[in-house]
Amino acid sequence: MFSADTYKERRNKLKAAFQKGILFFPGNSYSPMNYKDNVYPFRQDSSFLYFFGIDQANLNAIIDLDEDKTIIFGNELSVDDIVWTGPLPSLKKLAEKVGVLHTQPTVELDTYLQKTVSAKRPVHYLPVYRAALQIKMASWLNASIDDIKNGHSPELIQAVYEQRAYKSEEEVEQISQAINTTCKMHIAAMRIAKPGMLEANLAGLVKWQAIAGGGDLAYGVILTINGQTLHNHHHHNIMKEGDLVLGDFGAETAMHYAGDITRTFPVSATFSSRQSAIYNTVLSSQLAAIDALKPGITYKEVHLLAARTIVEGLKDVGLMKGNVEDAVASGAHALFFPHGLGHMMGLDVHDMENFGEDLVGYGKDAQRSDQFGLAYLRLGRKLETGFVLTVEPGIYFIPELIDQWKAKGTGKDFIDFDKLEDYKNFGGIRIEDDLLITENGSKLLGDPIPKTVKEIEAIRAMAF
Repeated sequence: MFSADTYKERRNKLKAAFQKGILFFPGNSYSPMNYKDNVYPFRQDSSFLYFFGIDQANLNAIIDLDEDKTIIFGNELSVDDIVWTGPLPSLKKLAEKVGVLHTQPTVELDTYLQKTVSAKRPVHYLPVYRAALQIKMASWLNASIDDIKNGHSPELIQAVYEQRAYKSEEEVEQISQAINTTCKMHIAAMRIAKPGMLEANLAGLVKWQAIAGGGDLAYGVILTINGQTLHNHHHHNIMKEGDLVLGDFGAETAMHYAGDITRTFPVSATFSSRQSAIYNTVLSSQLAAIDALKPGITYKEVHLLAARTIVEGLKDVGLMKGNVEDAVASGAHALFFPHGLGHMMGLDVHDMENFGEDLVGYGKDAQRSDQFGLAYLRLGRKLETGFVLTVEPGIYFIPELIDQWKAKGTGKDFIDFDKLEDYKNFGGIRIEDDLLITENGSKLLGDPIPKTVKEIEAIRAMAF
């Protein structure tokens, strides 16, 4: 938890953007996994954390602009609760820690909201992404579930975005802490992986490292020898000599700030010459993209630079041909690089995406492409000082996509499909780091994580 002043300053800045009504921040509750008392791990809503800081279930908060009052609604623990949880700070004490003077029992929230609606006062809330909360809010606000789904406040979304998008020094420190734990996760996987092991052995190890770091996973572990599947959460394959392991995972701090790092390494002690050539193409693409980062450039421009670097490398290998600019303009590179270069990051690993990907990633000035591959770019807008984002180019050999493009003749002027047949069992390579946009460029956050062929092979030697 940050200081009370931090949360008060955030709320005061938010209040200044509105004239009247209430700003309603429902917190998250526990969600049953397969029966009522066996629940998914609790995760507080990120915007509730940003403005109110309390990482506890079944809380809701209101900033009443007309009454100039901020209230947290929740229940104090009973003795029956304490039997199961042990003694915890009172809600009143927790509220004081985040600069909130008023607390009320949860049962009074319904009456408060009903009176607000009856008085026709505006109720501003953010998009509601949990179905159970949509049902509750429909009851609280005398609305249908469809009304709740569509009734979120564009003004509140914009006002919250304009604060959360720019990371403060204390937030950057939290993100760096998450990345440092993530570094340990990746190095641990590189050190222990051997032929004959299950992917699950590594997945379990990195999850342990995240928890041992004082937090948890920021998102589900991607750790696979089938890296051509972009979000592969399957961990049941046996790793073999000649395979590549793609690991995309990150830690979340106790305050829920995220790290998001990808590394790719060989199951063997060293990369093969073919693997090294593709790996170094991805690395060159990432380094070129990082070097281009600065305020004022659009991230779409950086993405296209990364794509051109990939085409140049694949031409050297003999898998692509023709003019590099024309190949990228046609979208031919997307056979190998079918996703966007990166995304915003902070309290959410894909920061604020529940607000709408286009709003966060593009705003009013940037336009999302409908071209295959480029359409998946989550962040296309101009970069600004204080943004934290990921840079994660990749090259993938997806047999089903290769077969489809070959059959249709898609990209035939730029792709050597005959030579590509020999790469259909290659897998995929992705390299990802997290960066802060500074006044003059960018800063790599956290401890450096090995990523050159030489650095990775030095760590892999420890496993043999």
